[in-house]
Amino acid sequence: MAQWQCSNCGYTFNTDDLPEKCLSCKETCSFNDVTCYIPDCGGTGNIDPRLVTERKGNIPKKE
Repeated sequence: MAQWQCSNCGYTFNTDDLPEKCLSCKETCSFNDVTCYIPDCGGTGNIDPRLVTERKGNIPKKE
């Protein structure tokens, strides 16, 4: 399964079939593939931290 991130709220989830609306913010959003494809982050099935972006409701921004 691929790992996806909502472009609006940053929610990450895994699925083979993308939903019409985000499961978290309930908006019609685009989704970014953040699946890890290299051994450095654990390979397929894991999230590649280099691809994850910080959004509202996700990881707090460092100051």
